[in-house]
Amino acid sequence: MKTLSLFSLIVLLFLFASCNSPYTHKKTGYFEIDLPEKAYQTFSEAGYPYTFEYPVYAEVVKDSTFFDSDNPYWININFPQFNGKIYISYKDIGGVSTYKIKGADGKYRDSTAKNDFYKMVNDAYNLSFKNDIKAYSIEDSVMHTPNGIGGVYFSLSGNVATAQQFFLSDTTKHFLRGALYFNVTPNQDSLMPVDNFLKSDMFHLINTLQWK
Repeated sequence: MKTLSLFSLIVLLFLFASCNSPYTHKKTGYFEIDLPEKAYQTFSEAGYPYTFEYPVYAEVVKDSTFFDSDNPYWININFPQFNGKIYISYKDIGGVSTYKIKGADGKYRDSTAKNDFYKMVNDAYNLSFKNDIKAYSIEDSVMHTPNGIGGVYFSLSGNVATAQQFFLSDTTKHFLRGALYFNVTPNQDSLMPVDNFLKSDMFHLINTLQWK
């Protein structure tokens, strides 16, 4: 009994000390990720209506969705080490594009429409706010680049598929849209270090973009 009482006393003292110990909040931690040194190269392929600088640790590939179609200037800037990409779409204002429309039978058919500037701006906003169910907030900022190009940048917070989006245009001829995607389940906390790292690359692309 004496042994049991002594043990009980020690347990009670331990619990009492634990209850009165000051709580220390743990700092937010992230997986350690080796981020490459910032360096850029120029994308200026023959026939393309735009040029810009992109990271040397990325690769530019033609978007396979619209390969050999009426959207020949759609590309992806891939970041294999981060399992992400910047999706770049381009449309000639006043031109004609083909869209996939889902019919009542569930099948998709091609439909053509004129590339109207105001409609494309509205579509860019709709694509960004399409994420508002999961986004904590959506901020849009008007941009004016060093090369005299205007546009809007969208920054979304929360577990969304793409937190960084933008469009650039001269309002009469060119309209380019970009969006950063990660091929993983959206998680703002775990993606934040890489998202911030590639966000600066998107700003560099935006500020070096020029029309041909």
